[in-house]
Amino acid sequence: MKYISIPGLERGCSQLVIGTSLFTPERKDVVFEMLDAYVENGGNTLDTSRIYSLGKSEQALAMWLKGRRNRDEMVIISKCCHHYIDENGCHHPDQQRVSPEYIRQDLQESLARMQVDYFDICLLHRDDLRVPVSELMDALQEHKDAGLYKAYGVSNWSTERMTEAIAYCATKGYAGLAANSPSLSLAKVNEPRWIGCVYPDADYIQWHKQTQLAMFSWAAQASGFFAGLYTPEVIPNPDIARVYYSEANWERFRRAKEMAVLKGRQYTTNHIALAYVLNQPYPTCAVIGPQKTEELLDSIMAVDIQLTEQELMWLDLETNVL
Repeated sequence: MKYISIPGLERGCSQLVIGTSLFTPERKDVVFEMLDAYVENGGNTLDTSRIYSLGKSEQALAMWLKGRRNRDEMVIISKCCHHYIDENGCHHPDQQRVSPEYIRQDLQESLARMQVDYFDICLLHRDDLRVPVSELMDALQEHKDAGLYKAYGVSNWSTERMTEAIAYCATKGYAGLAANSPSLSLAKVNEPRWIGCVYPDADYIQWHKQTQLAMFSWAAQASGFFAGLYTPEVIPNPDIARVYYSEANWERFRRAKEMAVLKGRQYTTNHIALAYVLNQPYPTCAVIGPQKTEELLDSIMAVDIQLTEQELMWLDLETNVL
């Protein structure tokens, strides 16, 4: 496993981060086996949120942490301020929840459910342009000073808002943003899968290259687009087709397949797509969502793949010269 450093954390974050959105206590046998295998292979970072599985994700993680007695060995990322989701799991993006009040409320709820005293990283799940950056940064710093987490950042924010946040924190002497979590993948989206989500374009990537702010990319594997589950003629999931099906992405798939052969017969298009995220010219981690141990172990193989800047450009159709 490889790791990146995050300001404020004593230990590095493993480049492969386990996304826990589908974890539940009912699946604890599968979840525990997968998490145990993850730790055995050097993984140490978990990404969760109060909204995942309507709180059941945090319950499952609490059970595993208690059973393994390894809280202080793990890096736990929690998130606040997602828009309202009702008891049936229906999203209501018109009901925004980005405010200092909801930061406090969501944080306290998650800490209690997880049965822990602190998180390592707290991220704002969404943004609301109507709320001043200063109010949000003041709140994040307040809870950091109180010891409820060691570092903070944002998810699904624009570079303009992050630039404003960084500048404000500098004037106030705050710790400032330690991480950002958009959805970077080799496949580029036709449109956001969910309202309020951010997918980096070339300018966004250049901003990260200049700032060197750490990126935790969710849906780093483009929701299975490179796993061989889909073809241009086969649409088992209309949602994935809506977001990812395009001539350009099928060409990226073809090139990833060619690159896999060049890197070694043991590699697949999915490995190359994951390596694309992990080899960016700034600190990156990929949040992955394996559903069983075999998928996790397969993804870990991608960590050892090295891609040059030229290879990254070729995979992303920026050049035809490999």
